[in-house]
Amino acid sequence: MGFGGISIWQLLIILVIIVLLFGTKRLRGIGSDLGSAIKGFRNSVKDPEDTADQAAPVVQAQQPQLKAEAKDTAPASTEQPKTPEQR
Repeated sequence: MGFGGISIWQLLIILVIIVLLFGTKRLRGIGSDLGSAIKGFRNSVKDPEDTADQAAPVVQAQQPQLKAEAKDTAPASTEQPKTPEQR
């Protein structure tokens, strides 16, 4: 018996069907994506202080850019347009 009443042969047939449906390249890509996600999760759990220190300079570097963009989007003049009578 295998897992939950499924025999080894049934598991192999399911595996073959999955490989035929998705192809080896896509399964390899999914495996590498899953592996990198697990590695990133382990690194973040293992060293939470180190990752926080690395993320802090990035946030500080982005703040001046946001202020510069805010200055660029400000109106060029705060004066109201003059009517023909005021000219």
